[in-house]
Parts: sequence; structure tokens; C-alpha cells
Amino acid sequence: MSALSRTADAPLAAPKARVFRTDIQALRAVAIGLVVLNHLWPSRMPGGYVGVDVFFVISGFLITGHLVGEMTRTGGVRLGAFYARRIRRLLPAALLVLAVSLVLLVLFLPYPRWERGAWEIAASAGYVENWFLASMSVNYSALNDAASVVQHYWSLSVEEQFYIVWPLLLLAALAVSRWNAAPASRRGTRARTANALIAVVAGVGLLSFAASVVYTTVAPPQAYFATFTRGWEFAVGGAIAIFGSRIPLGRAAAEIVSLLGFALIVFAALVYDHTTAFPGYTALVPVLGTAAVILAGGGFASLWHAKVTALRPVQWVGGISYSLYLWHWPLIVVAPFVIGGEATTLSKLAVLATALVLAALTKRFVEDAGQTWGYWRGSSRRAFGLMVTGMIIIAALVAGVLASYNGRVEGDRPPDDVIASNCEGPSALAPGAECADPFGAADYSVMTEKNEYFYTPAECGDFLPILTYGDLKTTRECDFSRGVQDPTRVWLVGDSHAQQWQGAVFDIAEKNGWIVYTSYYGGCPVADVEFTGFRSEWGAADVERCREWSRDLVETIIEDDPDLVITAMASRLQLVDDGSDRPQIDQMSQGLSAYWARWNDAGIKVLAIADPPFNGEVRSPDCVLLNADEPQSCARPRAVAHPADPIVAAGAAAGSASISVLDLTDRFCDATSCYAVVGGIPVYYDADHLNLEYVRLLGPEVDAAAERLLTESG
Repeated sequence: MSALSRTADAPLAAPKARVFRTDIQALRAVAIGLVVLNHLWPSRMPGGYVGVDVFFVISGFLITGHLVGEMTRTGGVRLGAFYARRIRRLLPAALLVLAVSLVLLVLFLPYPRWERGAWEIAASAGYVENWFLASMSVNYSALNDAASVVQHYWSLSVEEQFYIVWPLLLLAALAVSRWNAAPASRRGTRARTANALIAVVAGVGLLSFAASVVYTTVAPPQAYFATFTRGWEFAVGGAIAIFGSRIPLGRAAAEIVSLLGFALIVFAALVYDHTTAFPGYTALVPVLGTAAVILAGGGFASLWHAKVTALRPVQWVGGISYSLYLWHWPLIVVAPFVIGGEATTLSKLAVLATALVLAALTKRFVEDAGQTWGYWRGSSRRAFGLMVTGMIIIAALVAGVLASYNGRVEGDRPPDDVIASNCEGPSALAPGAECADPFGAADYSVMTEKNEYFYTPAECGDFLPILTYGDLKTTRECDFSRGVQDPTRVWLVGDSHAQQWQGAVFDIAEKNGWIVYTSYYGGCPVADVEFTGFRSEWGAADVERCREWSRDLVETIIEDDPDLVITAMASRLQLVDDGSDRPQIDQMSQGLSAYWARWNDAGIKVLAIADPPFNGEVRSPDCVLLNADEPQSCARPRAVAHPADPIVAAGAAAGSASISVLDLTDRFCDATSCYAVVGGIPVYYDADHLNLEYVRLLGPEVDAAAERLLTESG
């Protein structure tokens, strides 16, 4: 029967439907399996995140089929009843896991993570977590934030936003098809309705796909979480629901199409990784693969894959997929803190088993029970009321956690003075130091506001109106001169790896009465290079803005004519490509030298600080926290933790006494290993920035290097 055939009085026909489809349940099992495996063993299933896209297509198919079916039967959609069904289906389990996640956050995670985690729980309760993460991805520092316990709720937020908007769009299509329509034949009514539906589904799909491709190119971090870059995936599912039965497939063709569909999903899961530009056009592979499986299974009771996909274990996993998705991520985040060590294969298997048990219990006693609970099943108003009540409870719990957090951080500010005693911090690795246990347990392992490398002292005013690009403000003046006439003027420039040194620079400025100008652009090098991204490719707009800032900064400093420029950056992680196929280190070191030479030719002295050894690239950022009694286990071979640095290479080729590179590697490493705790002080604040206290303890060596440049003639 045609998908648009109908009864005498119905505006259009419902899509062909069955009470239950094992192939769709199996797709759910595949989707959740890919996501969970990707989160537990990312190197084994690098593209498992495409499981989320599989869920989006399934949701588009099922919800559209339901809505069109109701239109067929009644001529419209009862929006209140539709939304109430979504509430009963989704909210009980979602709010339960949010509440438990908040408890786990407070019980097991260090309190500096409470604030971010609590705000994300609030955003998840309001189903706007995807936009929260999209906004945070604009901030480079967010790249180094530890994952929150509810970060995975971003996809549930996208789905809920789809559930709100999609019925309205389909009803609008129905209304347009009837608007000012003269009495016509049943066939004419069908045609108008079909055309309106085609316009809505195709319009949403094409516009969203175009936005996805463009935005993934322009702003990849934000595009991943944005609702409008995912809308086309739901639209593909909706198109199959409405028009799929009009595509004739014989059994042989259906077998081939379903095989191809599963193959595309598996291909994306195994081949894609964190460097893949996504969603964009690459999302076509898992999306079309899912659509192919759904389309192929629409006309047949079972296909070849039913021998596997219809098995009870597969169907069971598909049945608990929603609850399993909710539970698995907070358990993964919390597990290392519960067991007091980094995740192992055994602990990961334990997390998986625990998640399966909790998912099964939640499916039976929360999901299913929530849908059949008599109190709200017969009343949409009660469903909405209980939804609001649940959200208010979560908001109250979040407010309590935030209040507790604020109480604990009161007075937690950088101390006025940091004075190193013998064998404390980097002094334990100073020449001639004879320390009994230079790499022993730290005095503390929790990073608080006292350790924040990015703090701003009172001497730094608001952002200056220079070197500003849209919403990006980069530059401040920090005046420590105390009114001294003709003070030394210094620029500290680079990405956040320059910012991490400001604690030492500000201490020096306070002592010597400097005026310090800071200009930072996260992930962006101050070098004459063809920059393409940080760790992975950036969008075209971000790349061009970075290059523009770098060029403008060089000219601004030349015009300002300071006494000294101090520069640092994560040059080993910044991607450059001038088309020459030369090694990255050669391109970067040459680009650094070019800008340093320009400053030097203008009479400005340059102090470049070599990048410290890697942290998150070679160990868990929580390694010290999880191994507080034995931080030596966090040590990594020097050759692995500290590969060749373009800054050092550029310094070696500088050939000018007015350009100097300060390489402090020997304050982080001995001859064989690099450490996460030295002299009782944790070295790092997060995945790749230094602990403020450790930086300030290195201040005397930075001061000495700067003093040599400032006092010696060029």
C-alpha cells in the first residue's frame, strides 16, 4: 500500500508500521555498543561516537511515523499528549541519573570540579547541555577541562529539542496544505499534503546538512554539539518513515541494502577518530547506513541478519540502550576515584558490568514503571507538573552543591609570596641538590584556585581595545610600576602555554616595577607559519583569525617598542603546512625565527621559554591525584615526554645575543625520566598547563634570564 494512501476522511496515510521491529532494536544495540566501547576503549573503537548518529536517525524515523500516523487517524496531533508521552518515557530515568551523578560528583571527585559538574547537571536537566558545551568549546581552556559526569547528556538535549520542534513543523505542513484550499478530490488533498511534507522534510534536511558541512568547516568544536548541524539526521529518518514504502525493494535487494547499511556503520566506527571533521559530510556514512537498514527491513518480517540481530541478548541490549547510555558515562568518570587508581582492563569490565545491571534495573523499575504509572498516565497536565517538579529538585540540589563549593573556595587565592626552601619544587632538581626523596609524595594533589595559572592580579585592568577580533579579546596591561618614571616595559605573548608563565612574570614585574602587556590566543602560535590547527585541524575562520592576530601582534609590538618580549607556546602541538612537506619542527622553528628577527631588528630583545614536558599526552591528567602516595608511578621516559621542541631549535639558529631561549627541562626531568611531582610539589595544573606554584618557584630562573638580556648590550 502506498505511503500516501489514506482513508476517506484522513489527510494522508500513516507510514507502514509493525508493532515491533527487531532490526530497529538491534540498531539500538549496535549504537549503544559503539558508544560504550568508544568511551571505554577509544583506541579500539575510535569512531564509536557515530552510535549517537544512529540513534538520531532511529528517533527521526519512529517519531515521524508516530506523528504522521496520528495525523492519518485524527487529522492532527494532540501536542500536549505527545509531549506528555515523551516526558513519561524519558524524564524519570534521566532525572534519576542526574541526581545520582550529583551525589557521585560530591562524594568522589575533587571539589574544584564541583562547580563545572553542577552547572552541567543543571544544563542537562533543562536539556540544553549541548549548547553549554558548544559555548565552552569556544574557550580554549575548555579543551583542558576534565570530562564532567553528565557530558554525554548533550545528545539527549539535541533529541529533546527535536521532539519539541518536529511536531510543530509537521503540523505547519499540514496547515499549509489546507490553507485556502478549495473543495477538492481526495487525491488532490493527498497531493497537497504530500507536497507540504516533502517541503518540510527536504527543506529541514537540506538546510541542516548544508549548515552542518559549513559549520563543521568553520567552527568544528561548536558544530559537533549544535542542534542545527544534526537536524538533517532526524530528517533522514523522517523521510524513510513517510516515503520509505514507496521505494520498491525485493527481498534480494533488501538483503544487499541491509548488509551495506551495517557495513557503513561499522566502517565509520572503525575508521573515524577524533581527528575526523564531524558531523559534516562524513556523518553521511553512518546516517545513510542506518537509513539503509531501516529501509530494507520495512517490507520483510526478517532478513539475513535476523539470525544474529534477533537473538535475545541483542534485543535485550537494545531494550536497555537508553538507560545504559545514561549510566555508563558517569560510572566511567567516577571509577578511577572510587578504586583509587587509573582505569585498567579489569576496572573497565567492572564498569561495563555495573552499567548493564543498573540499566536493566532502571529499565524495569523506572522506564517501564514510569510509563505505566497511573497518576500521570491519564493527565498531560500532571506529567508536565511532575517534570517541572523534578527539574526544580535538581536545580535545588545543584544550588546546594554550588553553595558548598563557594564555601570551600572562600579565601583560596594565590599567596602573596612563594619562597622555595631547599629541595622544594624545582630546587630538588637544581645542580648540586642532594635531596633524599626528590620525587616523593606531594604535600597536596588537588588543584584549587591557588594553583590556577590563568589568574588575573589586581594590577591587570580590563582588556584593551587593541588586538580584538569579534568576541575574542586578547590583550591586557598589567602595571606594577608604582608610578616609577620610565619603567621597563615587557610583552608576554603566545597561547595558553605563555599564559602559564605569567605567575612568574608577574612576581618579577612586582619586584622590578615593570609594566607587562599580555596577549594570548589559545592554541595559536606567534610565528610566521601556515597554521592549520592545534592538535587537529581548525575551521577556516578560526585559522584565519589566528593568523591575523599573530601578524597584527608582531606589528603592534614593533610600534610599541618595549624593552623585552617574553614568548612561549605549545609549538609541538600546533599544526603547520606550507606545502613543502618539510617536517613540522622545521617549518615551525623557521617561522618563530622570522618573527623574533623582526623584533630584534627593531631593537627589541626576545626571551623565548621552551615548552615543558608533556602531561596529558603521556599520562592521565589525574595521575598524581590517583597515585598520591606513589607519584613516581606517573614518571615517563624523557624521550617520550619531551620530544624535540621547535622553540629550542629556533633559539639554536638565532645567532643573536639579543635573542635567548630559556630551556628549563632539567627542572622537570632527570637524565632518564620526566616527573609529575618534583620536590613535593605537583608540576601540572591540568592536562597540559603548569601548576601556578611550580611556575612561581621557577621565577628566579626566569628573572635571571630576563635580567641578562636587559643588561647586556645587543
